[in-house]
Amino acid sequence: MDDIARLAKVSKPTVSRALSGSHLVSETTRARVLEVARAQGYAVNRNAQKLRQARSGTIAVILDFGSHRGGRIGDPFMFELLAGVSEALSVRNQDILLSPPGLVDAQSCADLIASRGADGLIFLGQGNQETMLTELVRADIPFVVWGAVSKNNTYCAVGSDNALGGRLAGKHFVGRGTRRWLFVGNIEHEEILLRYEGLVAVARETNNGIEVCTLSAVDMSYAGVCSVAAEWISSNEAPDAVFAFSDTAAMAVISVFRDAGLVAPRDYALVGYNNIPPAAHFTPAITTIEQETHLAGSILVEKLMQRIDGANPKSAMLQTRIIIRES
Repeated sequence: MDDIARLAKVSKPTVSRALSGSHLVSETTRARVLEVARAQGYAVNRNAQKLRQARSGTIAVILDFGSHRGGRIGDPFMFELLAGVSEALSVRNQDILLSPPGLVDAQSCADLIASRGADGLIFLGQGNQETMLTELVRADIPFVVWGAVSKNNTYCAVGSDNALGGRLAGKHFVGRGTRRWLFVGNIEHEEILLRYEGLVAVARETNNGIEVCTLSAVDMSYAGVCSVAAEWISSNEAPDAVFAFSDTAAMAVISVFRDAGLVAPRDYALVGYNNIPPAAHFTPAITTIEQETHLAGSILVEKLMQRIDGANPKSAMLQTRIIIRES
């Protein structure tokens, strides 16, 4: 930096300000300093620079690998969500640390923050991590979660109205005159449980002899749902309505049921969740519950930045609606 200052005929502090983008340096001076720096092959060591700053400028994003056997996350919805978070972080000039290895409990997350590996955490999916999330609250670790929004949350969560999503699916099935409903999903996950409860509530309110069965999909991947759906349909009476926890799961059900001679919407009505782009182009086009994924990323990042700044942001529930298609 001393050499750059001498060659550019400015002070060392001016070089530092020019390279960091400070508004205290004129554009003319900044351009001259950058030109000299490039000519001399000088580059700022960002990791060393962060050690002198109050924050690391990095946010850790943790995917719910635990819900996908063998680390297989193939649901387009998750990557749409991740893309939104990444874009929102780039606008704020923040680096993204994607699913750092070893973050298996609250202590490892706290160690990452304490070592300045990241300023905060964004969890994309609650999974069955409620105990760890509660411990992070007690440890005062800045984080936000994409998942179920509940009055019982002790942390900031952003998500759709999952119970309403279940009710919308149930009302759709009632309108179709169906009575044997199948819910596909792992209700040990809070988000999925709320969807199931919304569906069951409509069945009870209708009081029309509706039976609701459940098919647990612990492995939430396409292949995992195919496996349990094939086993289930081989030994159970066919439903006339299916509500799947995701559009990817809905696609798996359609494929397996077709092999068993059941075709939607001829033999059963089907509703998925998330409204991923392929859902509209699948055969049949999938009726689904839409989450405003395009807003989720920016809201998650905004809430986390408020938390890092010492505020206590409230959870946010996104608009939830049903998109009627062929299935």
